Amino acid sequence: MKKFLALMLAMIMALSLVACGGSETADETDTQDEGGIVTVTPGKLTVATSPDFAPYEFYAIDDAGTPQLAGFDMALAQYIADYLGLELEVVPMDFDGTIMELANKAVDLGMAGYSPDPEREDSMDFSEIYYAGGQSFVCVQGNKDQFATLEDTNKAEYQIGAQIGSIQVKLANENSPEADIVELTKVTDIIAELLAGTLDGAYIETAVAESYAKNYPELCVVLPVPYDAEGSVVGVSKGNAELLAGVNEAIAAALSDGSMDQFVAEANEAASGEIIEGLVG
Repeated sequence: MKKFLALMLAMIMALSLVACGGSETADETDTQDEGGIVTVTPGKLTVATSPDFAPYEFYAIDDAGTPQLAGFDMALAQYIADYLGLELEVVPMDFDGTIMELANKAVDLGMAGYSPDPEREDSMDFSEIYYAGGQSFVCVQGNKDQFATLEDTNKAEYQIGAQIGSIQVKLANENSPEADIVELTKVTDIIAELLAGTLDGAYIETAVAESYAKNYPELCVVLPVPYDAEGSVVGVSKGNAELLAGVNEAIAAALSDGSMDQFVAEANEAASGEIIEGLVG
């Protein structure tokens, strides 16, 4: 009788272990399914941006006089975070810093009006294009007759501006190699130098240049600049395939449901009001 009871207990324990083992396997599978996207901070989408690039990203002044991050990059960042079920955390910094932070995997995304320049492929993965922009050469109205073609910009006596770390530096060196290329930290610095007469011209992304020209009638978007990689992309922390796929899905949804068009329209309207471009605080 004792042997029979002992055998029964052993069988019950064995069955219990099998059942528990099956339960653990199911739990592990569920966890893997639910936790596909890994981010720098669990539950958050950390985005680096350079808020000196209206209408992409800038500070709009609200009715209370408080600067609020605005621009269609920022609206898209919120859309992507919501789409992925994550809390958005935006980290403002200088433009070249956004590239460094991505390269160091200190942030999940960089959203700063990036073009998919092949020279950046070591620092980030590129999303699909979400906005088809272009590049332009800008000067003040009084100088526009000097620049009938891009060849006219290529003179040793000219000082030509471009933002540090941007593809505009590359375009300046390609199209105006004889000129003195002046690299400045912020687009706002470039605009100030143009208006002061210190710079003869500058290479600036077209939507940004047009936004500044609305606020500063002295500026003239005088020439289009050819560029093979036209269009804007999100920079994604390199090697994070699940995050890249999620970002691309969100971008496709924003383009399909009309959200992106709305973001661009609202950003252009906000950029025509009272704004701050550059770091605050």
